[in-house]
Amino acid sequence: MNLKLPAGWKVHRNGDEVVVTTGKCKKPEPFAPNCQAFWVFGPTAYTNLPVGGGSITYTGKYQFHPFSGVIPCPFNAKNSWYPAEKAASTGLRQVGRGHKAKYTAWPNQCVTNNGGRRTASFTQQEWFLPKSQILVVDVWNTPGLSKVLKRATWS
Repeated sequence: MNLKLPAGWKVHRNGDEVVVTTGKCKKPEPFAPNCQAFWVFGPTAYTNLPVGGGSITYTGKYQFHPFSGVIPCPFNAKNSWYPAEKAASTGLRQVGRGHKAKYTAWPNQCVTNNGGRRTASFTQQEWFLPKSQILVVDVWNTPGLSKVLKRATWS
């Protein structure tokens, strides 16, 4: 999958993980707090994810998380990410000519670590292409991302 990115967006690649920063970001890593970015994962990034004493492979049935521990809120590392258990919306979305992704939007909250008081809410968007083995994850509601994905080319 090839994406034509707007000026100012920067690509940071680490093996099967790609972070595309779209704004301020001190540490361009997946799920790094205060990093305006979206992530593109290949199969090694979403298979055999550690959960409890075992592992799972992402299928789109549940929200994507790269590990089973506490994840910081995207907007404030002092708070924790409280994930939704139920998707707000699902469907198919075009990702370039001839490719459709399973799209899921998950409502989430940020909560304080010392009592779980809600401090913010956000939606995690996921575009999953199981045949192409690509997962795109966005928690910043990145303006223009759906159009960028719709115009993707394949080689």
